[in-house]
Amino acid sequence: MSALISVVIPVHNAMTSLGRCLGALKTSAFEDFECIVVDDGSTDDSAALAAASGAQLIGTGGKRGPAYARNRGVEAAKGEILFFIDADVMVRSDTLAQVAKAFAENPELDALIGSYDEDPAEPNFLSQYKNLMHCFVHQQGRRQASTFWTGCGAIRRHVFKEFGGFDESYLRPSIEDIELGARLVRASRTIELEPALMVKHLKRWTLPGLLTSDIRDRAIPWTVLMLRERNIPNDLNVQSSQRISVVLVYLALILAPFYLPASAISLIITIALNHRFYRFLARKRGLWFAIRAVPLHLAYFLYSGASFAVGCVKALGAKHG
Repeated sequence: MSALISVVIPVHNAMTSLGRCLGALKTSAFEDFECIVVDDGSTDDSAALAAASGAQLIGTGGKRGPAYARNRGVEAAKGEILFFIDADVMVRSDTLAQVAKAFAENPELDALIGSYDEDPAEPNFLSQYKNLMHCFVHQQGRRQASTFWTGCGAIRRHVFKEFGGFDESYLRPSIEDIELGARLVRASRTIELEPALMVKHLKRWTLPGLLTSDIRDRAIPWTVLMLRERNIPNDLNVQSSQRISVVLVYLALILAPFYLPASAISLIITIALNHRFYRFLARKRGLWFAIRAVPLHLAYFLYSGASFAVGCVKALGAKHG
């Protein structure tokens, strides 16, 4: 018999996507679950929508951040398995059944993560590129995962409580899930990445939003965390090929004023190193889409390198502060 699953969803002013999120949950073929929506100080009708849907509604009393909201949701959860999704995510009809099966078949499994699917909801180029990049990275990640992820992530409730839940010092959507994953990995707990566990992302990305998320909310604090843990995993966004790509892009930038052919060769090597990603984009959205994605991807390596440098300075300052 499968364990009860508690689906925990934090929300802040996301009424439109939350409606689609909750609607998708209602199509679940797996029925032994409860849905807990934690309203994190919304000023729109997100809370009313959640209550009308039949979900258990909890309020944080103000905008406290998703880490705080998820922890409050867990306090009300009755399920043996906690399944975290965001308010801009749609599960498939078999998603909860996949989660239940994974934990039932493997008593040693502590946590499980999936990925976004290959069909992002928003049609604009940037949203398609960003969400497909996330999908590709997770689909190529190690099955023995090096992190946790709350976009589509499940964990046994007793394990979550044993490790104290999410770090509530993260006041914005940031790396609170990665930080929890780092503690789990340090304790040799088992986190699996299941490529078949896929959900649809509804987020519409803009360039300012993407840069803010990638740099301020992800790359810089993730760098600080990795240096604190003294562990840079060869997985996902920080695998060795990605680190080499950062070096090559900066080498191309340095060489460009002095010897353009050498700079071009460095960029060609970078593109060749990431050919599987570009081929993936070409298969999913066509050759022209993949070609347009290349400069954006090279820029990603550029600001990732700068973010790593800033993160190193912040980590050093924290160490000696």
